[in-house]
Amino acid sequence: MDFPLSRQIAPNLTFVAETGSTNADLIQDSANTDDFSVLVAGFQTAGRGRAGRDWVAPSGSSLFVSVLLKPAGVAATNFSWLPLLAGLAMTKTVAKFLPEREVGLKWPNDVLVGEKKISGVLSELIGDQSGVVIGAGLNLLQQKTDLPIENATSLVIEGATSINLDEVLAGYLANLRELYLEWVQASGNAVASGLRNQVIQACSTLDRSGNNRVRAILPASASAESEILGAAVGIDDTGRLIIQPDGQSEALAVAAGDIVHLRHN
Repeated sequence: MDFPLSRQIAPNLTFVAETGSTNADLIQDSANTDDFSVLVAGFQTAGRGRAGRDWVAPSGSSLFVSVLLKPAGVAATNFSWLPLLAGLAMTKTVAKFLPEREVGLKWPNDVLVGEKKISGVLSELIGDQSGVVIGAGLNLLQQKTDLPIENATSLVIEGATSINLDEVLAGYLANLRELYLEWVQASGNAVASGLRNQVIQACSTLDRSGNNRVRAILPASASAESEILGAAVGIDDTGRLIIQPDGQSEALAVAAGDIVHLRHN
């Protein structure tokens, strides 16, 4: 495939009809690959989501894209913002194609239409810690019977028409590049670049109507507690989700974990 629109934004773009994982391929070649290099696959046989979950979709039904980011002059301690940055870029992209739908960013980097997942992002640090590979999957053409879980959706299911893969990809890359360059120019400072405020505004986990109760399921090594029940009240300067636990006076900052929106349940 040619991707003329996308190549205007990312000239160093490679398309492969099939691969195991676009993230794994870019990580393997990262030492000899430039900043904002892009790998797109028509089909992945070993795609991965967060926490090592498989990401599988029928051939030709989804966008599979990975981008290598090597932010010069940015400390690796600020790389924690890159998954949120990519999630925000995809949220903006989906919202453009579904203007009548409620599209939001579920912390840290899932994109929801209502409460149904349409996209996920996986970030992986490269070996020399000079950058991160950001992989994104977006459901495009799947029907309900194609999706493995009930709370998933696609652009087609939500009513998008005339879906052009190059147009979708170009929209995502344009959003990603704009946010990324602003963040790099601010030396990775998410507050100074405006990234933190944009993420907070887009984040449906922080429902401003008060419908912000969540269950945070934590990695085994993160805390003595396996989960936290409470209200999601903010995102701090490092990108962590701030939760006010039920029955406690002190809020907690969560750096990693699976977040379940309870929504009055």
